[in-house]
Amino acid sequence: MDSGSPLVLLTGISVSLPCFGPFRQYIRNPSWAAVQELKELGLGDNIRVETMELPVHYHRTRELVTRMWETQHPQLAVHVGVATASKVIILEQCGKNHGYKDRDVSGLCPTGNCCVEGGPKVIESVINMRAICKRLSGTEIGIIYSRDAGRYLCDYAYYLSLHHGDRKAAFIHIPQLKDGITAGIIGKILQLIIREMLEQLETEFHGV
Repeated sequence: MDSGSPLVLLTGISVSLPCFGPFRQYIRNPSWAAVQELKELGLGDNIRVETMELPVHYHRTRELVTRMWETQHPQLAVHVGVATASKVIILEQCGKNHGYKDRDVSGLCPTGNCCVEGGPKVIESVINMRAICKRLSGTEIGIIYSRDAGRYLCDYAYYLSLHHGDRKAAFIHIPQLKDGITAGIIGKILQLIIREMLEQLETEFHGV
């Protein structure tokens, strides 16, 4: 595929390597499995898809997300995490700057318990998550809208991405892989969701 094609960068939290550490109670985070499924499916012939693992580590996540936007310049970054108690897919509308008091695998919290010192309290994605929920109301797994991504590594990565990427980022919480919910099923629904996101971006910024 042409290296000049639009890039969608997907991230998941991976604990497959010891240095990445456990995320909550997970040995292998379902978000990374779903991201790998989506990469295999692709988003169309003219869209490049790349993936990145984010560790359960605030400082390292900051470095990776910042570098991602500075060097790769994706059209859209989509971060995927797991919502422990959820049975549906959750589209997060915004990232929050303050309130990060849960420690990462190194036992640390971000400086000042925030993402960006002096940054806005909330940053909204350019994507209208509520509209996507309405358009995809008949999927195999339900899709809902949220304005609170949880104040841990998920919310932290999302806020940083919105901050560095001019709000062209999204965060999707997925349910646990059980009760017939597989990474394959979630991957196909993520494909539908992200295609809707790209269509929104195309309409908004190019008037198509």
